[in-house]
Amino acid sequence: MLTKRYDLTLVLLNNFPKSVMEDDQILMTIAKTFPTDLGFTESSIYPSLDNVRQRIVVRGSMLFHYDDLFNCVEDVIRVAKSFKNTCCSWLGNFFMILLVPTIATLYPIYALFCLLVLVLRFPFSMFYFLLWKVLEIIMSPIKNIEKKKKEYKEAKKILSLICDQMGASRSSYYQPILEAVRQDAYQVVDEILYWAPDTINCKDEEGHNVIQLAIINRSEKVYNLIRHIVERIEPYRTIKDSSMNNLVHLAGKLAPSFVLGRTTGVALQLQRELQWHEEVKSLMLPLEHQQKNMYMETPAMVFEREHADLMKQGENWTKTTAESCSITAALIVTVVFAAAITVPGGSNQESGIPLLKKQIAFTIFAVTNAFSLFTAATALLLFLSILTTRFSEKDFLVSLPRRLIFGLFTLFLSTTSMVVAFGAISYLVF
Repeated sequence: MLTKRYDLTLVLLNNFPKSVMEDDQILMTIAKTFPTDLGFTESSIYPSLDNVRQRIVVRGSMLFHYDDLFNCVEDVIRVAKSFKNTCCSWLGNFFMILLVPTIATLYPIYALFCLLVLVLRFPFSMFYFLLWKVLEIIMSPIKNIEKKKKEYKEAKKILSLICDQMGASRSSYYQPILEAVRQDAYQVVDEILYWAPDTINCKDEEGHNVIQLAIINRSEKVYNLIRHIVERIEPYRTIKDSSMNNLVHLAGKLAPSFVLGRTTGVALQLQRELQWHEEVKSLMLPLEHQQKNMYMETPAMVFEREHADLMKQGENWTKTTAESCSITAALIVTVVFAAAITVPGGSNQESGIPLLKKQIAFTIFAVTNAFSLFTAATALLLFLSILTTRFSEKDFLVSLPRRLIFGLFTLFLSTTSMVVAFGAISYLVF
């Protein structure tokens, strides 16, 4: 299991299913190594032949299944009778005489149309699947996606088999569910809670249960899984640890280093911490935001103390990045402004109109050069506004990251436009 040989583990568990009852080491290992599912981009391009086959079989069997037709006709007759009994008899007769034969006539046409769409779609689905298999052999990233999906399916089968054999033996789930929460393996947590719901109350050596561990370790998927439980049951929402810290106090603690490492840039790391703190605050009542722990600290005081070093690092990182990018933006502004007032190819001495005005490349140069000047000046102003800010905690939540990202985006557009303008003018000159 530690080597992620899920296929071999699945074979062994099928041959020796009673081995999982000896201890919780197998479930603990899968909690530590449970693979992640495909991301949005990967799942959108991953074809599944089973899904295609199932869709074709289901839709094909339903095309000429006339239960829907009979149900529709019965609804029309029911409406017609109600109209006939309540308001006017002629409207009920209209429904009976006209609409029932019309529906009976048009339904086979609709079924044939669906069949035609299905027949036309099938070759494209098969071609896409075969193309995927060819790319899987040629390109290693595609092969990794296939391998990742296969490992995820096998791990889910192993997890279901282990929990099915262990049943509701609550004590065997204690350590695995705590480890799964630390690793943010929400599939393992969901499966264990299905078999033993009371394991949500089990605690680690520091006295933190599943809910508190999910908040401390920034386990977003596990938190989304149990959030409705915390909202609905007040003892879970108001729970405190041995130091009288409520959930907002725990959210104010600094995240583990492996969690911070998922985000690039100290300023964006601090933004994620602030967003997590605000999310947990939304669970609590306003009065609970001001509760104090045994050290007489409010949640805001805990957050400020725990993130003081990260705040300094974020300020220095943001200033350094803004200074470097502002120098680049100023250089681009200088270059493109000089190119704008220097007409390539010269101008007519009498009218002042550029000689290359009718050339398409000259128009491209003029447009892209002006666009590069505008975006570079915008980026320069954004980076200067970052350098003059006060760098408070609330600035790192929305204002500073938004300015930084938008400034980098406009700087990228400016650089791209400058390269296009250079290519156009090089084509004209040479």
